[in-house]
Amino acid sequence: MDRKLKTWEIALMFGLLIAVVAGSWLGREQKELADSVIRFHVIANSDSQADQALKLAVRDRVLARAEAIYPENATLDEAQAALEGHLNLLAAAGREVVEEQGYDYPVSASLEDCWFPTREYEGFALPAGNYTALRVIIGEGKGRNWWCVAFPPLCVGAASETVDQALEAGHFTPDQGALVTGDGEGYVLKFKAMELLGELQGLFEKK
Repeated sequence: MDRKLKTWEIALMFGLLIAVVAGSWLGREQKELADSVIRFHVIANSDSQADQALKLAVRDRVLARAEAIYPENATLDEAQAALEGHLNLLAAAGREVVEEQGYDYPVSASLEDCWFPTREYEGFALPAGNYTALRVIIGEGKGRNWWCVAFPPLCVGAASETVDQALEAGHFTPDQGALVTGDGEGYVLKFKAMELLGELQGLFEKK
């Protein structure tokens, strides 16, 4: 039975078309950025105050150890290879802190593909999406986690680079630098849209 499309049906179809096009563009932009960094993900044993403080101490030691194993003027591939070849060393660095503070939790370190929500840091932010990450789990890994960037080393507390220095070193393109620092209009809206897109994709993947 032929019938004319109603106004709301046309609007819905148009909205879906825009969402598909925008989603493809935003996904590509996030993917290009993800291919330029290695995230850092530390999961505490529990949410107790002591375990959360221990998580931060482990974070600082592992970040410092990671920076020490990067080749001079390392590229992303060189940094990733260095991390992959020293995961036992990085886990041992975390265990050193655990034992120094009187605990006997195991510590593991791995490189994995992980989904991260949008996160704001001091001077920059990163959009939601999938990233390769150095993942450190302390004990049972049931506590609140901590996210940042292992390479380029931008994390507060152990950072040796700023975003400007990462740009100079060629780790980010000018467009990527503008995106993560918010140097331009609409970056907050972009980040929110990327996060929504990731959540929608996650819902479809679960079905």
